[in-house]
Amino acid sequence: MDKCKLAVCQIKVTSDKGFNISHAEDSVRRAARQGAQVVVLPEMFNCPYETHLFPSYAESYSKGETVQMMSRVADQLDIVLVGGSIPERDGDFVYNTCFTFGPRGDLLGRHRKVHLFDVDLPNLKVQESSTLGPGNELTVIDAGFCKIGVMICFDVRFPELARLLVLAGIDVLVIPAAFNLITGPAHWDLTMRARAVDNQVYVAAASPARDDRADYVAYGHSIVVDPWGDVVARAGTGEEIIMVELDPEKIREVRGRLPLLTQRRTDLYEIIRK
Repeated sequence: MDKCKLAVCQIKVTSDKGFNISHAEDSVRRAARQGAQVVVLPEMFNCPYETHLFPSYAESYSKGETVQMMSRVADQLDIVLVGGSIPERDGDFVYNTCFTFGPRGDLLGRHRKVHLFDVDLPNLKVQESSTLGPGNELTVIDAGFCKIGVMICFDVRFPELARLLVLAGIDVLVIPAAFNLITGPAHWDLTMRARAVDNQVYVAAASPARDDRADYVAYGHSIVVDPWGDVVARAGTGEEIIMVELDPEKIREVRGRLPLLTQRRTDLYEIIRK
């Protein structure tokens, strides 16, 4: 990994898909002008986070206007664009998908949300599986100057997925996520810092900006955490771009202090087998 600048674009999402796409492009361009080499967009940035709407906003990789915008902008700006997530249609299925494009506009990777958000919370019930199918693959992006692991929102609550990505060699875990006003105050910082501390990598989580008039209100507070678990950048609730420098020396320093990933685990495995 080389030093690089990463930006998270926290933007509002409306019911107007065309506006959302254009607004996301404007935010990415602003981040690139500020020196970002990696730019991250939020979960479901081109449509409202409402499960019944996902099929009508869905688009295919080969023909989608959102996908075409991301490829074009990554090429023009010479950046790595981690495209938050959008509803992707593939055959009979719709997925919650993050497309990542490289500096020449080429597709570097595609992550389909593995763990769907099916919950019954106080005053909030969501069932993503009513309209979405689950992904089933790890996603490691080789950006050249760093390796990026991608998870989407509810994936972050499954630490084994993050550990598999780290064992595959990632330097930063990128998480487009739309926590809400129940899970956000309770678990947003906790889960993002935990994944950073557990795995001694940077964690960058990108939320939509908060819209109190929406049916589903996003928490906001996009965040970047370093490998020691310190919050190095945090957004408020409105539209904002946060920027950090990712430093490989920080990863080496933390892993040198606490060599978690090099500890022999043979005895533990033997106990589990018994």
